[in-house]
Amino acid sequence: MLRAGVQSSTIKEIGHDPRTLTLEIEFHNGSVYQYFDVPQVVYEELMRAPSHGEYLSRQIKEHYRYAKV
Repeated sequence: MLRAGVQSSTIKEIGHDPRTLTLEIEFHNGSVYQYFDVPQVVYEELMRAPSHGEYLSRQIKEHYRYAKV
């Protein structure tokens, strides 16, 4: 999955596969998580958010299944 680098104190890169609705996030500490069934619009909102980490915490972490890769 292609990921784009972002300006964030915690998140290094973010990617999204619109076919599988998988959101993939790599953190600066090297860990990678995949969140499942994340709609394209949520990914787009995440990418536009003033704080990627805050958006992730409020709108994604508690709402979508995930796995550490």
